[in-house]
Amino acid sequence: MKNGIFTINDYGYISVSIKPIMDKKGINRNELCRSIDSRYEVVNKWYNGTIEKIDTDVLARICYVLACKPEDIIHYNYPKSE
Repeated sequence: MKNGIFTINDYGYISVSIKPIMDKKGINRNELCRSIDSRYEVVNKWYNGTIEKIDTDVLARICYVLACKPEDIIHYNYPKSE
């Protein structure tokens, strides 16, 4: 099996980044927490790019408040060339 779950491949990774947008708009994490009605821990994970699962409701609220699109926040990073 070429691309099975038991085959380890470098298929790239997804990264999340809201820090540049927040900095540009002058919004801090506490303000974003209040604006999207979420806990600081949640916003902090998005801010630091350490989220493990993407909650689409949180993503929609962040996009609404920051006036951006999901593709401005979520990035696919291609695998490194061999």
